[in-house]
Amino acid sequence: MHSPPLAIALGLASALSIAWGTVIRHQLSGVLPDGTGTLRGVLGVVARPLWWAGLGLAMLGYGLQIGALAFGSLLLVQPLLVMKLMFTLPLSARVNGRRISRTETAWATVLSIAVAVLIILGRPLPGAARPPLAIWLPALAVGAVVFLLMYRGADRLRRGPKAVLLGLATGLLYGYVAVLSKAVVDVGVREGALALAASWELWLLIALALVGTGVQQASFNAGALRHSLPAMTCGEPIIAFALGYVVLGERFQVSGWNWAALAVALAAMVVATVQLSRRGV
Repeated sequence: MHSPPLAIALGLASALSIAWGTVIRHQLSGVLPDGTGTLRGVLGVVARPLWWAGLGLAMLGYGLQIGALAFGSLLLVQPLLVMKLMFTLPLSARVNGRRISRTETAWATVLSIAVAVLIILGRPLPGAARPPLAIWLPALAVGAVVFLLMYRGADRLRRGPKAVLLGLATGLLYGYVAVLSKAVVDVGVREGALALAASWELWLLIALALVGTGVQQASFNAGALRHSLPAMTCGEPIIAFALGYVVLGERFQVSGWNWAALAVALAAMVVATVQLSRRGV
């Protein structure tokens, strides 16, 4: 069933839930000493009940994202998830006891307009329900190589740069998780529960989601949220957009100069995301 309004509502609810979980889990990273910004450092926070509360909110957000993908294309839902930064901004400000500045409000407005342009002007079309494995394999191979290079490289860096690189690695993983989520939803809706349980897409999705959770916490541990959050928040939609086009065959319904407007909106979304991440957390 294709219902863009319902997909938009679920996507925004997902963004809010993920934002809460992000703020909670990042607050716990302050208890760790320097040098724990890798997966080894995750063991320092997973024993705390508050971390599991944050993870629970993140999982609720992911469940809402799955619901959104059942009613809309990846190219429709993914820009909405960038709005989690809009929600992270006031939540983080409240937790840290500060006020939101006019500059932050201005960038939040830019982000909202950019997302609206991508959705309204782009009018995304759904793609293939279940692309063949031959299309998936090159994309998965490239992603695996890039992730390993990022993760190995992060171990050689200090806290700030390490947080950025681990944030990029997290964005890469979650970009693949987003595309696999859409594929899994389509398999479940079209072919049923048994076909879903037997699908390789489901099990790869679970594996990447688990790895992504660990790498994300490692990026939080490695430095301030202003280092890691812009990288992961920008990286995820860019990877998801690219894979949505290449693997799923989704398309924006634009032509001529509208492509230029769409490109400007995408660039504005990335810039606003970076600015809000650096100023707001």
